[in-house]
Amino acid sequence: MTHKKLVLEDITSLDFTTVIWIAAPFMFLMVLIEYLIGRKQKKPLYTGKDFLASLSIGIGNLILNGFMKTGVFIVFLFFFNLAPFRIPPTWWSFVLCLIILDFFRYWAHRIAHEQRFWWSTHVVHHSSEHYNLSVAFRLSWTQNLKIIFFLPVVLMGFNPFVFFIVHQIEVLYQFWIHTELIRKLPKPIEYIFTTPSHHRVHHSVNEKYIDKNYGSTFIIWDRMFGTFVEEDEQAVYGITKPVNSYNPVFLVFHEWIEVGKDILKAKSLKDAWIILFGSPVDKHKEDMAKLKQEPRNVTRKRA
Repeated sequence: MTHKKLVLEDITSLDFTTVIWIAAPFMFLMVLIEYLIGRKQKKPLYTGKDFLASLSIGIGNLILNGFMKTGVFIVFLFFFNLAPFRIPPTWWSFVLCLIILDFFRYWAHRIAHEQRFWWSTHVVHHSSEHYNLSVAFRLSWTQNLKIIFFLPVVLMGFNPFVFFIVHQIEVLYQFWIHTELIRKLPKPIEYIFTTPSHHRVHHSVNEKYIDKNYGSTFIIWDRMFGTFVEEDEQAVYGITKPVNSYNPVFLVFHEWIEVGKDILKAKSLKDAWIILFGSPVDKHKEDMAKLKQEPRNVTRKRA
């Protein structure tokens, strides 16, 4: 059975940033409430420079997505039109798409922590040493490269409207789990869904927490694939090799710069491959060990 091919004009009205813009006032209100509660409880949840860095990165991401929308749609259409069948836009297709897309988001997220190339598209999200709702704004300006991980979902034939709405639901879900104020939730919720407790573990540099709890909406993938860890000690936030900067451009691109420098030093294609797809944690621990061995006469300051 042949299907009518979609063209760009068929989906240009599906602005995948629309849902975010609608939700933005609510998100900023939640940030304000969290800040006020933290201040009342004398908890240092926010600092001015860190918040402004997160906000700048988030705004930059939305602007870039607006410019790149057509390119993303073209890629989507190419693979969607290759799909052997079409899934109609019904209530169950939204549910099915959510489960399948979340599965692929788990693996995309996991690979982004295990390989330096993909870590470069994600590291900015982990660079803050605070954990609050504004950290959810830290989405890399190069994250659209990860569309490659979601092409199998596109090839399943989900209607573009269903796919983009579900994708935005997944992104929005991530917002509320970036907080210290919500502790443990009822056990059935903690068992199935990703919660603030699970995600605090994920953002931590505690040795037992590193590279754990990748789930976006569902934590069941971590339980199934052996990457789940329960929160049982206070998380220390940031990355294994601190950035020491509040400059949003540097925060987005510093890892790309480091990878580029290491590639230029590579003595063979094999070395270059290892640099691109080796573990960022192992590399950064090695770098930090070297820094500790070097004499330090000048105190490092944040930019």
